Amino acid sequence: MPTIKPLPELLINQIAAGEVVERPASALKEILENSIDAGAKKITVQLQQGGVKQIRVTDDGSGIAKDELLLALTRHSTSKISTLEDLHRITSLGFRGEALASIAAVSRLTLTSRQAGQNHAWQIGIEGKAVSQPEPAALAGGTMLDVNDMYFNIPARRKFLKSEATEFAHCDETFKRLALSQAGIEFVLQHNGTVRRLLRATSSTQRIAAVLGEEFGQTAAPVDEQSADMRLHGLVALPAYARSSRDAQYFFVNNRFVSDKLISHALREAYRDVLHLDKHPAFALFLEIDPESVDVNVHPTKTEVRFREARALHQFIFHAINKALATPSRTMNTAEPEQPARSFPAYPKTGQAQSAPVSQPGSFYGTLFGVEPRAYPATPANTFAVQTAEPDQTITAQEKSDNHPLGFALGQLHGVYILAQNARGLVVVDMHAAHERIMYEQLKQALDQHEIAMQPLLIPVVLHADSLEVAVVEENHSTLEQLGFDIAILSPATLTVRAVPASLKDTDIAQLARDILREIREYGASQILTAQRNEILATMACHGAVRANRRLTLEEMNALLRDMEQTERSGQCNHGRPTWFETSLAELDKLFMRGK
Repeated sequence: MPTIKPLPELLINQIAAGEVVERPASALKEILENSIDAGAKKITVQLQQGGVKQIRVTDDGSGIAKDELLLALTRHSTSKISTLEDLHRITSLGFRGEALASIAAVSRLTLTSRQAGQNHAWQIGIEGKAVSQPEPAALAGGTMLDVNDMYFNIPARRKFLKSEATEFAHCDETFKRLALSQAGIEFVLQHNGTVRRLLRATSSTQRIAAVLGEEFGQTAAPVDEQSADMRLHGLVALPAYARSSRDAQYFFVNNRFVSDKLISHALREAYRDVLHLDKHPAFALFLEIDPESVDVNVHPTKTEVRFREARALHQFIFHAINKALATPSRTMNTAEPEQPARSFPAYPKTGQAQSAPVSQPGSFYGTLFGVEPRAYPATPANTFAVQTAEPDQTITAQEKSDNHPLGFALGQLHGVYILAQNARGLVVVDMHAAHERIMYEQLKQALDQHEIAMQPLLIPVVLHADSLEVAVVEENHSTLEQLGFDIAILSPATLTVRAVPASLKDTDIAQLARDILREIREYGASQILTAQRNEILATMACHGAVRANRRLTLEEMNALLRDMEQTERSGQCNHGRPTWFETSLAELDKLFMRGK
């Protein structure tokens, strides 16, 4: 039997490198974290061949004393913790004291540093077991770490590295994460002598826009919520700007990037009601929490953490994101900056313009909800559809008001879209998608309050049914009543619908009943009112929403716009698609080449 003996120090470090230094990006992460912990205000990263040939990180931090250079490359040597109590309250990014020793074990490493007040810098090098003595070097201040020929002494490991482009992409992603978390630090990234990123010190919001793109910065919803001992702030993309991959998801706990299942679940739940199909949300969020409430010493890479009050944190994150996404249209960001109101000469006509041909009674929109039309302001007279002959007429004060960011209706396009004008330009609304969201939110609220109004039908609707549909009615009278339906059995193959939710009384009653019975049969009554609650309400809302080619009067269009402004999540339909967009006057001017 082989004898037990201690491993050589170099082999120990190489084993540790297998956990900490998976690829060049892993080494870059550890080095950048050390620079940040050293108080650097500017950090420059220079890479060669995706970081495989060279990683050079230069910072203007506090530097390392000559006598501590060798210690900095020794395992379990650190300036960041000294007691068990320190480990329970980590405020730095690095703390184990393993990273540099592990990196040095698999590369040719040179460490140069100069503290404030020193006449010059000192440099130390290490290659395998060979360690040089500190010697004078030139450096203005701070620290420069050169890591060359990654895995030169472990060829088997080097073979697992990917192409130069792939390794650089991983390094770039690591760079972005650290840059996002430290907006007050200037970061520079070079690859093969070319500057790839230059990020000046700025605010957190501006840094997010610089890293994730101006479109994200302009269209994302702000988040800033605080509880007794937690604060969550940052930006989350609106569902219309969701992506097909998870490549723009950044969550930081006390400025440390983390990938945590609890947090991911809370975010998915917050988006669940508005995200389309297989899309993924984009976000950059920062959680500030008492360090004693989070354990960052869970995994060598420090991207996994453990929370003391996991359930409370989950609810806090869920409600914060849900609130940001539920903001009605009046505060949603738009892709174009707001333009000043402009005046235009009147159209050379007199009289009031007429809306598109109307094939429904004037109160149709109101009757969809089983109530009289709401007393919303009508389109300002002689303002929108066609202007009067007064040459100096300008956009009215009512139109300029932020109380109505969706503006006032001009008319319909092909019976599908509402065209409206606001102070910034043109608003286009998908009337079916918008009305579907309004009805969905109203049904949710009514069900939560057990107040779904039931409308008896003057003439009950009789429909042929199979044995399963009849069984669903027989076994689920209570569930159907809670959803606003009164369905009775006439015979083993016949059902009669005697009442439906008031807001759905003008729909295809037979098809609506069949869809509801099918979903109850598929999921069961208990699931329909709990886990599948939103799905069945979405089905009901889709039946009740205004259909394409439905002609509305200007008053009905404006009523829909006002409802959108007051409805949570009205920017997306129940399937996550956008319900409206705005085109500014500046954008329209570009299309028509005005001013050129």
